[in-house]
Amino acid sequence: MIEAPNLATCGAVRHGFFSREGGVSDGPYASLNCGVSSGDDPARVAENRARAMARLGMSAGALCTVRQVHSARVLTVRKRLSGHQPVEADALVSNRAGVALGVVCADCAPVLIADPSAGVIGCAHAGWRGALGGVIGATVAAMTELGARPERMSAAVGPCIAQASYEVGPELQAQFLTQDPANAALFAPVAGSDRLLFDLKGYVSHRLERAGVADCTALPHDTLVEEERFFSARRTRRAGGERFGLLLSAISLEEPA
Repeated sequence: MIEAPNLATCGAVRHGFFSREGGVSDGPYASLNCGVSSGDDPARVAENRARAMARLGMSAGALCTVRQVHSARVLTVRKRLSGHQPVEADALVSNRAGVALGVVCADCAPVLIADPSAGVIGCAHAGWRGALGGVIGATVAAMTELGARPERMSAAVGPCIAQASYEVGPELQAQFLTQDPANAALFAPVAGSDRLLFDLKGYVSHRLERAGVADCTALPHDTLVEEERFFSARRTRRAGGERFGLLLSAISLEEPA
């Protein structure tokens, strides 16, 4: 489990970006696969999720996740929800203690956010589609509706594909330039081709800053090249595979003693 330094000092907030290590799954899912829809044995996924929650000092039933669809939709958790919810969304926010909000990724960027003063937390799954579509701003706005303030928030962008590994075509760059010509700075040319390297981590960090979140950190890990530690959809597909595990990232508010 990896912690972000700025979130680690957020008082009653617990969080973790989990690696692929320490679970019970095997094959392409080895070993801490927490993806309900990954195609893995559901019993093994449940055990993996329980192990992750134990690392946070919480019960297996505390974890709440949703069906991710690369959207900007946010689920506001106003009561204790347990398990994988049949709701299409890519972010969750809550002011309820004892609930662990989670997202799963395998190259996309997991984002965890907290305003400990207000007792409000959020998490988001940010691939390029969701990030471009506004999932970060929507998450911050939903947290604000619960009483949080962007200037008090701390946010961390967890392990995801790094720019050096993220080759894209000019058609993707065009979509980002249509939004804002300044996004050109997030693309680096690949010598001898029209391909480009996209800085997803930088873009997500930029969207957090635009939403008013000043305390942002991005962890340095690259899910594509760090095969022993992380699942990667792109790495798997490059090798001709179709099945891969999903990495859990979770955040919660501690219940009062």
